[in-house]
Amino acid sequence: MSYGFVGSAHAATQDDCADGQLFQNGECIDTGCTADQVYQNGQCVAVTKQLRNDLNLKSDKSLYAQGGLVTVTGLVKNFDTAVPGDVSVIVRAPDNNIVAIDQIHPNADGSFQLSFKADGPQFKTAGAYTVHAVFSGLKSDITFEFTGGTGKVVSGGETTPKPITCPSGQILVDGKCTVKPVTCNAGEKLVDGKCVMSEPEPEPEPEPEPEPQPTCGAGTELVNGICQVVKTTEKPKGGGCLIATAAYGTELAPQVQFLREVRDNTLMNTSSGMAFMSGFNQFYYSFSPTIADWERENPMFQEAVRAFITPMISTLSIMTLAEGGSDAQVLGLGISVIVLNLGIYIAAPTVIGFKVHKHLKSKK
Repeated sequence: MSYGFVGSAHAATQDDCADGQLFQNGECIDTGCTADQVYQNGQCVAVTKQLRNDLNLKSDKSLYAQGGLVTVTGLVKNFDTAVPGDVSVIVRAPDNNIVAIDQIHPNADGSFQLSFKADGPQFKTAGAYTVHAVFSGLKSDITFEFTGGTGKVVSGGETTPKPITCPSGQILVDGKCTVKPVTCNAGEKLVDGKCVMSEPEPEPEPEPEPEPQPTCGAGTELVNGICQVVKTTEKPKGGGCLIATAAYGTELAPQVQFLREVRDNTLMNTSSGMAFMSGFNQFYYSFSPTIADWERENPMFQEAVRAFITPMISTLSIMTLAEGGSDAQVLGLGISVIVLNLGIYIAAPTVIGFKVHKHLKSKK
């Protein structure tokens, strides 16, 4: 009993664990990993370069198939609830394309969790996918394996239908079991399901014409003689507006909501808009998590960013004229917005600076 009380009073901490040990449930547990291995996803994995894991990042599995639910958890050490900030998480495919992005506020104990489904257009390439998390200077990188997919969304709960087996004496017709017809020999006829000798029969009557197929309405299609609702897949939405969210303090701010509506309801409805957003996301998310952290840490920098992006957000109201429009409309209005912002942020300051310089020079 005395030994038990002493042990509980001096419980191990993360700092007490040696190399090759894992801190779990208040204890330092030997993982058995060698110097050229890292303990990840419940096993020792050989690596050529040690991945940085300040946030104790891990996934629930090491291998996922199409449609699998990926759950990533982490822990911020010595988390201070009085300090604002979110964990920025970016998931990249083997070709370095972004497949998922989110911002998560840690719980009171510093833990956080992210879940996403491994299907859709982003999850097609098989190989190692990288999860990168950032929080106030702390960084973590882990990987998980994906077996590859078709690029389509796997609906939850769907399974492959089992083959229909009909009982003896029945056959499968149009997906239904029906009584197998009895064929009698020449000079016989069918009576009560049995073939009996028959008298000469008159000429057979013409066979009835088959019943016409039903005509399905809008949103339905004919499958095995039955009109069924056409299944549609939901278009994937983009990630969060990290800089604008940090500048205005919340993703529920009207300006952030407006940016999201322009992206999802205007740009993502056309092929040219989707192509632009794909390239823009690769550039934008390479630096936006860092700027968002600076904004949350420095109120003056946050105010400066807010003042800088407000005119640009106002000019994007032009894009609402293209809602439901064609690629040509979206492209034309997009070029107009770009030209207008060049005038606001470059041409206008240049002209003003030139006139001020000329005025000061004339006074001399």
